[in-house]
Amino acid sequence: MSESVVTPLTPNGPSGEAMDRRFLAIRESGWGTPFRLVQPRNLCFWIVLWGLAAGAVHMVQYLVPAAGQYSVALGSGVLLFGIYTVPWLFLLHYHNRYTSIPGRPLVLAFAWSFVAGTFWMGLQVNAAVLSLYGKAFGPAFVRDWAAGLTAPITEEIIKATALVLVIGLAPRLVSSAYAGLIIGAYSGLGLQIAEDLIYVVNGAAGAHGTNQVGAAVSTLLNRGYVGLFQHVLFSAVYCAGLVWLLGRGGRHRARGALLVLAVIVLHFCWDDAASLGTAVAGPLGPLALLWVVLPIVGLLLLWLTFRLAAPREQAWMRDLLRPEVERGIISEAELVAVSGGFRARRHHLRQAEHRRAEKHVLHAIADFAGELARGRGRETDRIDHARAEILRLRAV
Repeated sequence: MSESVVTPLTPNGPSGEAMDRRFLAIRESGWGTPFRLVQPRNLCFWIVLWGLAAGAVHMVQYLVPAAGQYSVALGSGVLLFGIYTVPWLFLLHYHNRYTSIPGRPLVLAFAWSFVAGTFWMGLQVNAAVLSLYGKAFGPAFVRDWAAGLTAPITEEIIKATALVLVIGLAPRLVSSAYAGLIIGAYSGLGLQIAEDLIYVVNGAAGAHGTNQVGAAVSTLLNRGYVGLFQHVLFSAVYCAGLVWLLGRGGRHRARGALLVLAVIVLHFCWDDAASLGTAVAGPLGPLALLWVVLPIVGLLLLWLTFRLAAPREQAWMRDLLRPEVERGIISEAELVAVSGGFRARRHHLRQAEHRRAEKHVLHAIADFAGELARGRGRETDRIDHARAEILRLRAV
């Protein structure tokens, strides 16, 4: 039998304390705040325009010559990594719950890292720093260690600029480390996909244009696996730590600094895995490090970040919906499922008599919470409709 027992409607409505906590949650979370890109008086808007324009120019300069000789490889790469991106978007959309970030800043974070971060900043600064290392320490040092001493700093800062720009354009939207985690993940995905396409072109060029489809498939198989534990994960944790470091997610600056440092160290280990693995465990060391050790460490770091960042968002969601429990619109069990993690939701659905129907109810409750946030807690026709939809779905 279902545990979604709804209490009878209370004649006096929710308590004043519950309503006060709802308004406080809306104000603290910034949920429902509209995102406006075009802000002529905001310097961040002009930085976005300049960066995207400059990145687009560099991208055309880089890819158009390659498209002439390696058009099959580039086209195959766009198709394969476009398909590869789709599950990522579903996964990130699923985790963008609780006080969710609207789509526009997430698109901006992805586009910024894909276009400006990769082609305007990344290619230029990495090449310059590697050149300096080569002049100072020689080609052997560059081969063994320079990548790990360059990319973890330059690329993480580059991806984090997407978060900084979103904060500059809509500061109230980024009120917790969880928001930084989501924005960072989209930013990391943008740079990762752009970087994968560059690897496809370089792979085809290394093979002198032979078997271009094979080069794209080979890049997908290799980069597709390691990509599960690299840029998206790195920048999600890094940006969550950066939000704490900036003091926007509570007084946890030390925690934020440790997460930022941990990402830099993890990224260094990935980029210099060949040298580190060989030095520690011999010829099989790099393989074990790349395919087993570093993925496990990365997932543990991401899990820890989730555990630290999610409670604040979950508390906001509970405070937002608590008056509806007192009204009898939703049940206590549904409140726990909507505001909890995967296990809480799974436990609730397992107890439900009609799981598929209960899934629709939970989705309707989440949509209703979003309407409450957009309405700033005031009663509107859209909120009334969303509330009635919950009752309708439960009756069905």
